[in-house]
Amino acid sequence: MTPEVPAVLAELAAVVARNAAPGVPEPERASELGLTAMLLGLAAEVWDGAAARLVEENRALRALLSDTGADEDLRLSKLKAGNDRLRGKLIEAQIAAEQAGDQARQEAIWAELRASTERRKISVSLV
Repeated sequence: MTPEVPAVLAELAAVVARNAAPGVPEPERASELGLTAMLLGLAAEVWDGAAARLVEENRALRALLSDTGADEDLRLSKLKAGNDRLRGKLIEAQIAAEQAGDQARQEAIWAELRASTERRKISVSLV
């Protein structure tokens, strides 16, 4: 599971607050604040592309599932809820394809899952 940006930001805020207190050893403070800076940069990267990625992914899932819905509300919470719903339908479609022995359908589903993974890569992804 990937943590959502708001949860990461809340944790980073706690790290900054802890390190603002007097008496924190300098090596510990430097380490924690360096990691915090890196994570804030990654959070900004993920946040910046989140709506575009979710819209693209929702469109791809709708096409694959023959779902006629649309993303009319572009708030991240609404896009994510739609994505979660579509992913639930994708699981059902995969089960049905496996049970029916529909290899072409299974391949199409796996192709979208690979594409989804590519969309979610960030600048520090190793692969």
